[in-house]
Formats: sequence, structure tokens, C-alpha cells
Amino acid sequence: MQMALRPLRALTGALLILVLAATATFARSGEGIALPGGLAQGQPGKAVSITDGDTLELDDGRIVRLVGIQAPKLPLGRRNFPTWPLAPESAAALSELALNRMLTPWFGGARQDRHSRVLAHLGRDDGLWIQGEMLARGMARVYTFEDNRAVAQSLYAIEREARAARRGIWVHPYYRVLADSEAHRHIGTFQLVEGRVLKAALVRGQGYLNFGRNWRDDFTITIPKRGLAAFRSAFGRKLEGIEGRRVRVRGWLRQFNGPMIEATHPEQIEVLGK
Repeated sequence: MQMALRPLRALTGALLILVLAATATFARSGEGIALPGGLAQGQPGKAVSITDGDTLELDDGRIVRLVGIQAPKLPLGRRNFPTWPLAPESAAALSELALNRMLTPWFGGARQDRHSRVLAHLGRDDGLWIQGEMLARGMARVYTFEDNRAVAQSLYAIEREARAARRGIWVHPYYRVLADSEAHRHIGTFQLVEGRVLKAALVRGQGYLNFGRNWRDDFTITIPKRGLAAFRSAFGRKLEGIEGRRVRVRGWLRQFNGPMIEATHPEQIEVLGK
């Protein structure tokens, strides 16, 4: 990836993501983690079947993809697709939480994907937040999208607690957080990668966060032009403000002049400190 070809001028302001990462909390209902506010309510339905740890079917035929999380994947008929570790356990956990229960979809972004699945947070009839419970049990990890970023900081807070307690997937090496120097060995997989941003650059309208001096081999986060405004709004300054910071980014690792994760929205990046 390209190193800085022209300087970026820093603006004043706090690193909002750092503050939110340190202070975000989540509420508990009588039965478990409660659904956050600020979401739009949909039509309730009863869960009649479980596809995997983040997908289920309601009694009216709607297929719901639980937004904000990614559960370990099952093959589901895909040829040569391996079962991810703890995928059956994740599906069993969702079954225990949701099967034959009344669930209400809640929306904070795009409501349907290209497969016509409903994209929603799910609240159980007793107030329990299904995504929150799956994260708390270590049966999923946070997975946001450019058009579905609601309540991300609450999701992160729950995930951090589960990871610190080494619940579920967080005890398995398959899901461990990688150092940026390891990223090249995991191309084509979804990963959490940590490291220190050495240099931020804006090149031909695209942002680059470089983690090493050799941009042809070292790990880089790329930010597409369409995402720059959101990053500037979240960080309170231009990209240069993140130089020298330790961060954790999550996404699919690609090979492009070394290992790369494209960050389309700021919720993909957690600023961990100096």
C-alpha cells in the first residue's frame, strides 16, 4: 500500500472512538442483557427454526439475519466450506435462547439484504437482547456493516467482557486477536488484528493506515473515499490524528501490496490507547 505522499493536517478534537470504547456499558434485564434504545420496532414473530448462530426463521416465513454479530459458520450446503470451530455450539446457543419464543425485530440501519433476509436486532418477549446474549456467552463476535452500525459500542462492551473472561470462541486459537505482523498468514479470513499505526496517508482520495515501513509487504487498513467523511466525523480530526495509536481492526483480510483490511466505517476500528 502507499505510504504518505502528501501531509494531512490534523484538526482539533477528541478521539471519540477511544472514549466510547473505554466507557460503553450495557444494561441487563431480569433474564439477561437488555435491548438498547434508539432502534425502530418491527413486527413480532415466533422463531420456528435455527439456521446457524446468527440466522433464524420466524413463523411467518421471514428469515432474520441477526445484525451486529458474526457467529461461527456452518457449511450450509456450500461445497468445500469447512465448519468453523464451535459453530454447532453457537447454533445450539441461539436455539436455546430463541427457538419457540416470541421475538421482535428492531432496526437501526438497512432492513433487508440481497438474499431478502430481514436484518434486525432481536428482542425476546421478556426483554432479552438476543445479540447481546450471544456475545456474552462467547458464541459470536461483533460484525458491523457500513449500512448497519447501530449500537456498535454496546456490542463491543459485551464482546470485551466475554473475551476477557475467555468464554466460548475466545478460548479457541482460531478466534484469537492477531498481531499485525501475523496478518499475512490469514488472507481470505475474517480476523481481528491489533497493532500500532505508523503512518496515515491520503492518496488519490483513499485513506491508508500503515502499520509498517514497507507498504508492499506490511499490514495496512484502507479507507475508501466514500467512508472518509464518517471517519473524520468519528475521530474529530483527519486521519493523521490516529498516527502512533494502537488500534484493533476487524474485517476480511485481502492481499493488496501485503495484507489489507478495508474499513468502510469507523466502527470497524477500536482505538486502544497510545
